Amino acid sequence: MTTDRILSDEQIAQFHRDGYLLVRGMYAADEVADISRWTDEVSGSPEQAGRDWKYFENSKTDGSRILCRIENFVPFHEGFSGLITRRRMFQAVCELFGEEAVLFKDKINFKLPGGDGFREHQDVQAGCDDYAGLHITAMIAIDETNAENGSLEMIQGMHKQGVLGEMWAPLTDADTNHVEYIPVHCKPGDAVFFDSYAPHRSGPNDTAEARRVLYITYNRLSEGDSRARYYADKHRNFPPDIERDPDRDYSFKV
Repeated sequence: MTTDRILSDEQIAQFHRDGYLLVRGMYAADEVADISRWTDEVSGSPEQAGRDWKYFENSKTDGSRILCRIENFVPFHEGFSGLITRRRMFQAVCELFGEEAVLFKDKINFKLPGGDGFREHQDVQAGCDDYAGLHITAMIAIDETNAENGSLEMIQGMHKQGVLGEMWAPLTDADTNHVEYIPVHCKPGDAVFFDSYAPHRSGPNDTAEARRVLYITYNRLSEGDSRARYYADKHRNFPPDIERDPDRDYSFKV
């Protein structure tokens, strides 16, 4: 962490008050073009065991098999590796933690045309607290996100109430006290930071264009570097499609 600030005191206070923070224009158009190109490189590479974990879903429109997510690609791509350790994003996360951070996991959600949404949940419900007490995720919009293509939606302030529902299960309206979710619409290059207790969701993509977003998750360095252990556990319980046993159920609940 350097002494040059990325976020203002007001932005940091807003993050801790609301559980999330939208930063407009964190990346310029040329930088977004690079991220988009890198995303095409990763998604266009052939499936292979051990890297660039690819997950698929069935399209809601025609039932075809479409890419929905890639994880664990940063160690194998120079561009993405530089992005997540470059001063701007890393420094912003360190400022939100108030101390040094370390990379925990990385993914791209593609939400191609016909792609489904993600039900209400907190990231902590997927067992993140087995690795650290708190995680902060930085979401970078590669494409515009809006109501039609399944923008991220958040609840303000409820991150302070701990785990709201059952582990490994979507949240219910009763869990969140019927509080309304707030759409967080983004332009390419905008960033949204949110903590692992912040309830969020997104709808399906009902448009003819992709809605790609990059998610980079960190934890406090003082809590240790658990990335390798996390991905070893995930590979055992929810491996990428190409490495699955066809006789085993791999249903992921949140």
